[in-house]
Amino acid sequence: MTTELELTTRRDLAACYRLVDDFAMSDTIYTHISARVPDQPNVILLNPYGLLFSEVKASNLIAIALDGALQHETPWPVNAAGFVIHGEIYNHRPDVQCVIHTHTTAGTAVSSLACGLLPISQPALQFHRRIGYHDYQGLATDLDECEQLVADLGPHQAMILRNHGLLTAGPSIAASFQTMYYLEKACRTQIEAMSCGRELVIPADAVCEATARQFESTGEEKEGVRLWRAQLRRLEAQGSDHAS
Repeated sequence: MTTELELTTRRDLAACYRLVDDFAMSDTIYTHISARVPDQPNVILLNPYGLLFSEVKASNLIAIALDGALQHETPWPVNAAGFVIHGEIYNHRPDVQCVIHTHTTAGTAVSSLACGLLPISQPALQFHRRIGYHDYQGLATDLDECEQLVADLGPHQAMILRNHGLLTAGPSIAASFQTMYYLEKACRTQIEAMSCGRELVIPADAVCEATARQFESTGEEKEGVRLWRAQLRRLEAQGSDHAS
C-alpha cells in the first residue's frame, strides 16, 4: 500500500524528471534520478529504464529496496548502473534523500578537463573545495568501483565523474535539483568562457572561500525550497501530467 509520504515523494521525483528534461539536462532514456522514500529508508524510487524523462510519472516510478528487491510488479526493467550507483550512495549516506546523475555536454566537457571546475563564476564558487571527483573506470556496474565512488563523493553534495558527467546527492529532491541546476550552469559558463581563448579571471582564494561560506549559510535558499516551489508552479501552469 502506497503511503502518503511515498505518494508525495513520487510526485516530487516525477516533477524533478520533467524539470531536468526542461532544462536540457536529460540524455534520451539514459541517466537517472532517484529518491529515498522517507518512511521506508531502505526503499528508493527510480525511473523505468526505457522511458524518456518527459514520460516519467508518479505512477510509473519503480520502488526498489536497497538489497535489489522490487516492491511491486512493473513491466519495465531497472537500469543496472543507475541502481548500483544510487544504491551504494544511499547505503553509505543516510543524510542523502535524492541523487541526480546527468551526461550533459557541458558537464561532460568539464569532467574531461584536467583543471576540473574552475571558480570563475558565482554559481561555481559555491562548489569551491566542496565537490568530489571520481576517475573514470568504465560503465559503473561494479560494486568495487561504486564503493570508491562513494568514498570520492565524501561528505559533499556534488561530484564530477571524470570523462562521464555530473552527480548531486542532497538532503531533499529540491536541494539536489538546485545543486544540479547551478553545477550545470557553472559548467556551461566555464565552457563558454574557455572557448574565447582569452585569459580567465579567477578571484582570490580568500574571496572564493568566503563566497562558498555565504552559500552555505543561506538557509531556505540553500535547501532549494523557494526555487523548487517556483518550478512546480511552472509545471502546473504548463499542464504537466507528472503527478498522475
